Amino acid sequence: MAMPPRSRPDPRSPRRPRPALDAAQLDALALHYVARFATSGAKLADYCRRKLRERGWEGVATPDIPALVTRFVAAGYIDDAAYAKGRGEGLRRRGYGRRRVDAALRGAGIGDDDRIGAKGDVRAAWTAALVLARKRRFGPFGAEPPDRERRAKQLGAMLRAGHPLDIARELINAASEAEALRRAEEAQE
Repeated sequence: MAMPPRSRPDPRSPRRPRPALDAAQLDALALHYVARFATSGAKLADYCRRKLRERGWEGVATPDIPALVTRFVAAGYIDDAAYAKGRGEGLRRRGYGRRRVDAALRGAGIGDDDRIGAKGDVRAAWTAALVLARKRRFGPFGAEPPDRERRAKQLGAMLRAGHPLDIARELINAASEAEALRRAEEAQE
């Protein structure tokens, strides 16, 4: 006797909706999220709200997302200050300035106190500016000295990356790499 061929689901057919979430499932999703990603309390709350929009809620009363976030903070799963510090350092290592770091942390829902501590000091600002100038070959780090138009474009790129105007100008207008490094060291003292 021949077996009937297996029927495959039609890939064009809509997916079955996932069942609505209950409190235990929401906790499990939140725990899985914080285990996989470094996150802030605000980002976890946004994630939980998105999952509730996608799947719905099974319970009668609405879920208490702020209480869930508070519980995770108390358990040590979320630390906004540590997240802000790590995220700020990572962005500076990539060459971003204080304004871009502040904007990224504000977007992640980090409070003012934690953002101020994570933006870094003058030394960090100069180090990040040097990283970007080297990486993008700006000013004296390029193959040839930039003309006026190219210098203006490089200055604009430094400003969009969040660097202060004075630091960006000094780096781009430096006559040599040694002069740029000397200016950075003098400013850091």
